[in-house]
Formats: sequence, C-alpha cells, structure tokens
Amino acid sequence: MYMYPTGIPVYPHPIHPDNHLLFHSWSRTGISSTAVQFMNVMRMLWEQHVAWTRMTIISIAEGLADEEQTTKRLLRNVPDMAAVFRLFYGNQVAARFETLFLEHLVLAAQLVHAAKAGDNAQVAELNKKWYANADQLAKFFSSINPYWPENEMKKMLYEHLDMTKAEAIYRLHKDYASDIAAYDRIEQQALAMADMFAHGFMKQFPYAFSA
Repeated sequence: MYMYPTGIPVYPHPIHPDNHLLFHSWSRTGISSTAVQFMNVMRMLWEQHVAWTRMTIISIAEGLADEEQTTKRLLRNVPDMAAVFRLFYGNQVAARFETLFLEHLVLAAQLVHAAKAGDNAQVAELNKKWYANADQLAKFFSSINPYWPENEMKKMLYEHLDMTKAEAIYRLHKDYASDIAAYDRIEQQALAMADMFAHGFMKQFPYAFSA
C-alpha cells in the first residue's frame, strides 16, 4: 500500500491509465495525473464502502462470529472518507460529514438486524430514518459544492439505499443468486457515485488538480 499525498491510504493501481477506458476518454480533455490519482482515491473509498457493507450484511444475516470486527471495519470507512472532505473544506465540514455518514451506516446495520428478527414496526421506523438521513446528506453535499445539486444527490443516494435494501432482503431470504446480482449493480452504482463526487471536487477546486 502507498500513500496519496494527502495522507489518504490508497491501494496500488485501482485504475491504471494504460487500460482504463475512462482515462482514455478523459486524456483527450487533458486530465492531469493528479486528477486520475484522486479518482482512484474516490473509487477505492466507495468500493470499500459497498464491499464492507455487504460483508456486514452477510455476517448479520448468517450469524457469523466476525460480525463485530466486520462492522468495525465498515465504520472505519467514515473517517477515511471524511479525510477527503477535511482536506478541501476543513474540520467543521468533515465533522458534519462524519456524523451524517456514520448514521447512514449504523441505521443500515440496525435495519438488517430488525429485518432478521421479523420486527416489521422497527423496520418501518428505521427505514424512515434511513431515507431521512439520505435527505440530510443530499442537502449537506449541495450546500458545500455547487456541482452536487441536491436533487441529483438525493436521487443517487436513494438508488444506493434501494439497492442495498434489496441486497439485504435477498441475503436474508437466502436467494443467493439474486443477492450476488444485486451486488454487481451496487458496485457499478458505487463507481458512478465516486465519479460524481470526484468531478465535483475537481470542478470546484481545479487548481488542486492541475499537475
């Protein structure tokens, strides 16, 4: 593992300019190596987000002994993402992001537990809170970056929640084929979210990506 100059951990070559089609399309517009590296960071963080969410869902649904440790690793995604926001917006904005995004993850885990227990009333209440949290996140993102419109952020986050909820239901019902297919869709959407966030950062702070 190496370190991106900002201090954010990055795994080697998540996107390689020689074989990534998106890079080739961007290269014609003169995208810098710093921008590609930042794209790597955002994609890695969102890949980790959905991967560890999936593993936590599986651990809860199957009653695995690794649930506590898996959940801890999932929650580490929050400060990892917040480090990016801190770099561009400072401590106050990063702290607000951490609060909202931690709630997003905690509510997701609670939802799976409630669904597994068959507590429909609790599921309904947590589901309402989960989507309300998405509304708060969308409003927060749009308030700090004009390239993240609230309606687009909300649509993107709702899609993420809808797909994650479907993934959990398939797993709880032991419909493993549908569960796997759902994760494939989640992964693709996560990459789209990463790109949307990366583009917003790069448009708002072009001077940081000129090299």
